[in-house]
Amino acid sequence: MSEKSNHIVIIGNGISGVTCARNVRKKDPEVPITLISAETEHFFSRTALMYIYMGHMKYEHTKPYADDFWEKNAIQLKSGWVSRVDFDNRLLHFQKGEELRYGTLILATGSKPNKFGWPGQDLEGVQGLYSYQDLLSMEKHTPSITRAVIVGGGLIGVEMAEMFSSRKIPVTFLVREKRFWDNILPDEEAGLVGRHIREHGVDLRMETELTAILDDGAGKVKAVETSSGEQIPCEFVGLTAGVSPNIAIFTDSELATNRGILVDERFRTNLPDVYAIGDCAEFKTPPGPDRKNIEQVWYTGRMHGETLAHNLTSKNPVSYKPGIWFNSAKFFDIEYQTYGHVPARRRDGEWSFYWEDVSGKIALRLLFSKADQLLGVNAFGWRMRHAFFDQAIRKGWPADKVVSRLDRANFNPEFYRDLQTEFIQAYNRETGKSLPLPKRSLIQRLIGSRA
Repeated sequence: MSEKSNHIVIIGNGISGVTCARNVRKKDPEVPITLISAETEHFFSRTALMYIYMGHMKYEHTKPYADDFWEKNAIQLKSGWVSRVDFDNRLLHFQKGEELRYGTLILATGSKPNKFGWPGQDLEGVQGLYSYQDLLSMEKHTPSITRAVIVGGGLIGVEMAEMFSSRKIPVTFLVREKRFWDNILPDEEAGLVGRHIREHGVDLRMETELTAILDDGAGKVKAVETSSGEQIPCEFVGLTAGVSPNIAIFTDSELATNRGILVDERFRTNLPDVYAIGDCAEFKTPPGPDRKNIEQVWYTGRMHGETLAHNLTSKNPVSYKPGIWFNSAKFFDIEYQTYGHVPARRRDGEWSFYWEDVSGKIALRLLFSKADQLLGVNAFGWRMRHAFFDQAIRKGWPADKVVSRLDRANFNPEFYRDLQTEFIQAYNRETGKSLPLPKRSLIQRLIGSRA
């Protein structure tokens, strides 16, 4: 592995590429590693972009490693955009005319915001939010604007809405579905999120589609037109209708692609010594039950990098096994966690118990199979322990066992309300069970009496 001819070149310095580079270096102190990106000189936390805009952080706070980390670990950083890959000769061609030869090539090119051919989608002031350049563009185009319009009801859209709200910029949010994120969330959870977004002053328009973005005559956006024929004046349009693998430079090459770069369970492509990880990778076969061929979240990208690094430095390669699905996000000030799989529409034979606090800001859904085995969890405003639900889903715990042990799952701060007691009381009423209530501390009783 440490032969000088086996130069490892990684295109992309996001979480997948950086994790792979770091873990290869831990195992092999000699192999040459080059990490390529023109987005930023150093790796940063992409999920923190919104907090830079909101003034909670500065860019330098988002870099997990000191700038000299890369030199100390003999990971060479190369700034530049790759325009073409000559796979036959193992040669990268850069936009500025440079070339770089590789022995092993790792493609970690990430995602790009979706565009669907809307008239005016390339006007100035129309963009997504994925890269650091996107953040700089937002900073450039949003001072003193009177209104922003966001298109597409996903997590990035909510982040963008919160960013604008932090600067008191009026926001109109166009979502084509009947309820917010209702292709992911069941009706009750989708309704909770939609109400919460509106409570933060966002003009949320459901069942409304973008038809065109209008030009002010100087190449800048002046308004959007919706499916109802309405024109909404604005100076900025955020395109947040999902992301797609960033693979444009590979689609006319011999590299096998579909929506993403096709890989097997070890991240191998159809070409020798060429691998793909992170958002750009598409598994030929999903890596587990209820897993998708493309999973574009932070922790899966990290696991991709770790698994590939192991396989490149070990005589005992392994298949990628991500385990039980989980994810977390934030809808303004409501934290969201999901474990396992909770589909938007319940499948035959499944049943669930859903509880929502009277405030409409705290909720918990437990989904079970016909055989009473836990399949998935949605939690809103209630912090849960990952390890608890990972074990409960893997072992297929029955409903009564899960509900009676929720105190072990609870990860809320000290002195927080005793949500478990309220949940069990509701569960007992609806199911006719008589599960015992947990013993509450004096603090919990006092908090409960004032709630």
